[in-house]
Amino acid sequence: MQTDEPATRAWVLCPDVKSDRDRRDAASALEEAVSLADALPSLVVCGAEVVRLPRMHPGMLFGKGKIAELKERLAEAEVDLVLIDGPVGPVQQRNLEKEWKVKILDRTGLILEIFGDRARTAEGVLQVEMAALSYQRTRLVRAWTHLERQRGGFGFVGGPGETQIEADRRAIDDQLLRLKRQLEKVVRTRTLHRAARAKVPYPIVALVGYTNAGKSTLFNRLTGADVLVKDMLFATLDPTMRRVLLPSGDEVILSDTVGFISDLPTELVAAFRATLEEVLDADLILHVRDISHPQSAEQARDVTAILASLGVGEGAPLIEVWNKIDKVEAEARAALEVTAARTENLFAVSALAGEGLDRLLDAVAEVLRPQRLSESLDLPHGAGRQRAWLYAQGLVQGETQTEDGARIDVLWSARQKERFSRL
Repeated sequence: MQTDEPATRAWVLCPDVKSDRDRRDAASALEEAVSLADALPSLVVCGAEVVRLPRMHPGMLFGKGKIAELKERLAEAEVDLVLIDGPVGPVQQRNLEKEWKVKILDRTGLILEIFGDRARTAEGVLQVEMAALSYQRTRLVRAWTHLERQRGGFGFVGGPGETQIEADRRAIDDQLLRLKRQLEKVVRTRTLHRAARAKVPYPIVALVGYTNAGKSTLFNRLTGADVLVKDMLFATLDPTMRRVLLPSGDEVILSDTVGFISDLPTELVAAFRATLEEVLDADLILHVRDISHPQSAEQARDVTAILASLGVGEGAPLIEVWNKIDKVEAEARAALEVTAARTENLFAVSALAGEGLDRLLDAVAEVLRPQRLSESLDLPHGAGRQRAWLYAQGLVQGETQTEDGARIDVLWSARQKERFSRL
């Protein structure tokens, strides 16, 4: 969207804290932080650097010398906004803004801004608003440096009243409650849509992976859709689903989902769980990795950890897809392709060039063609919903009426049996 407003000049700082045992490679972290900033069209990154620290300073984040040095550099570059790739406490944020005379935004705030800029569906917009309010609620100290009490009544019998922060926090809580109610309605609608899809006997294949791993490019290649594809973090936010005809003649529903990222804000993990519910019901998960990225292994661990924390895809088989193989140098590429060929449920592909996709689709068809079990179920007269589901899924081989209800002979997979048990 074009706008007449001048672009905001931003400077990216990536703290590299020596005492942090879990810290990522500083150069890769800085590159990702700059990519995050570039994902907002209103920002122009005019500088970026790694700031090495022995430890975090509780009040100002950085030491006095480094703060003075950065203040001079920021003034020379006429910076409007400093993006700090990491958590910044409310007090630290207020103190740095006061010292540098610029706006400060931490990693969580930046990701929330990107999500707010990209969300399109009703659910996505509501989830972002809830996440932003939850984040803002913890940072009211920035807006209110005066902590005096508001007078209750005349102050004689009304008590001390409440602080301005408490009033603002209460207003935010009221707004959060309203948004939660709206979101519940939207989620109910999505649940109905999902229930309608469950009647279609097509298995669901979900694409998951680190942001910018090439999921949407793969989605478009396989479905012929035109989902937004850009070399940009979080190009896809809202889930998209399309039907795909496999070379085997089988049909599946392919779902493109929001990309994950390391240190995903806790507010967004909770807010976007409903978006990822499409993956919860998946029959197969394709974990798409950018194998050309120097931190591909670390990114894969982040995705696996987030999936596990959300309980996503438990019990569903998983195929790992090493994407962007065309961007890897010839010698390294040959080694990767040999590894993929020797490893079960691992495929090296190029979604952009279409390389390796036939083998991947054959494997998808094979995984989704599981052994089927023949069983007989005794259903009481009141089990109309379960009986209707079995017929809708095309699982019924025969039915015999009994005194207590019906004996139904079914042919189903272990996955379908597990779904039936949840009805």
